Amino acid sequence: MDHAADAHRTDLMTITRFVLNEQSKYPESRGDFSILLNHIVLGCKFVCSVVNKAGLAKLIGLAGETNVQASCCGEEQKKLDVLSNEVFIKALVSSGRTVSYGCILVSEEDEEATFVEPSRRGRYCVVFDPLDGSSNIDCGVSIGTIFGIYMVKDDHEPTLDDVLQPGKNMLAAGYCMYGSSCTFVLSTGSGVNGFTLDPSLGEFILTHPDIKIPKKGKIYSVNEGNVRNWDGPTAKYVEKCKFPQDGSSAKSLRYIGSMVADVHRTLLYGGIFLYPADKKSPNGKLRVLYEVFPMSFLMEQAGGQAFTGKQRALDLVPTKIHERSPIFLGSYDEVEEIKALYAAEEKKA
Repeated sequence: MDHAADAHRTDLMTITRFVLNEQSKYPESRGDFSILLNHIVLGCKFVCSVVNKAGLAKLIGLAGETNVQASCCGEEQKKLDVLSNEVFIKALVSSGRTVSYGCILVSEEDEEATFVEPSRRGRYCVVFDPLDGSSNIDCGVSIGTIFGIYMVKDDHEPTLDDVLQPGKNMLAAGYCMYGSSCTFVLSTGSGVNGFTLDPSLGEFILTHPDIKIPKKGKIYSVNEGNVRNWDGPTAKYVEKCKFPQDGSSAKSLRYIGSMVADVHRTLLYGGIFLYPADKKSPNGKLRVLYEVFPMSFLMEQAGGQAFTGKQRALDLVPTKIHERSPIFLGSYDEVEEIKALYAAEEKKA
C-alpha cells in the first residue's frame, strides 16, 4: 500500500466522516452522538496500541484482582482488562455526552454502574466489555471491545431502569477487534459497516461497507467441550451440522473462544455462533447488556437473526446489569433451524 498516496486521497471515508454523514440525516441532532462515538473510537485506538505491545510492557498476566464475574465463573482479571476499563471510563466521562440528567456507564469489569457527576452529564447510557476474550491475550489470539448505546429520556433523573432496557431500544452497537488488523464494526440502526485502522494515518477507514451476512452458512462455532451438558435442541442441531441427513456437505467447526473474533467471522462468512445454556450454566454464560445485545443488534442489522432458545434476543428485558443469557446468532436460515428445534421440543413438553 502506498501510504504517501493515501495521505493525499480525498475519497477515503474515515469513521469520523461517516458518523458525521449519518448525523446529517437527522436535522434535530445536536452532535452529541458523534462526539460520544468519537470518544469510543479514541479509546479503541489506545487499547489497540497497548494490546500490540502488551508483552513488551509486561501488561500480560494477572492483576491480582478478580472482576465481578469471577466468583461464579472463575474469570480472573488481566492487567490489560484493568487498563482497558480505565481507558474507556475516562474517555466516556471526559466526552461529557453520556446521558441527560445523568451519565450511566456499565462495564463488565465493574460490579456497579457508574453514574457520572451532574456537571459532566450527557444524554446517553453506554454498556461495554472493554476487553472481551482476555484469556487469549497470552497466545496472541484476536480479542476485542464490545459496546452498545442507549439514550435516556429528558423527563427524569436517570436510574438503572434506563439501562435495563431490551436490546431493540439500542441506538447503536459495535465492536473493535484487535488482531492481524484493527477492525471497527458499527451499526447506528441503518445497516452495518466495517472500518480498518490505517496506522500510517491514525484513522479508521471504511473497508467493509454495508455488511450483509449470507442467508446460509457452512460454519458453526461452539465449544463442543460442553456437549455432554447441552439440551436436546442444541445437541440435535450440532449433530445435523456434522452428519447432515439430506446429502449435503457437513459444516466446518471453527471456534476461537473470543466472542468478537468468532462473531466477526460469522458476520462476514455466514454460519452460526452458539453459546447455549447447559447443565453447568443453566442461564447461559454471556452477559446480556454488553455481549448478547450488541452482537444481536449487529446481526439483525446485517440481515441475520439472534435467538436465546426462548425468544428473539433483542426482546429480552434484563433485570440485572450483569445478567446472562444463552445465545444463538448468525445467518437467517441457520437460526431458523435452531428455532424450529426448540419449538418442536416445546410441543413435546
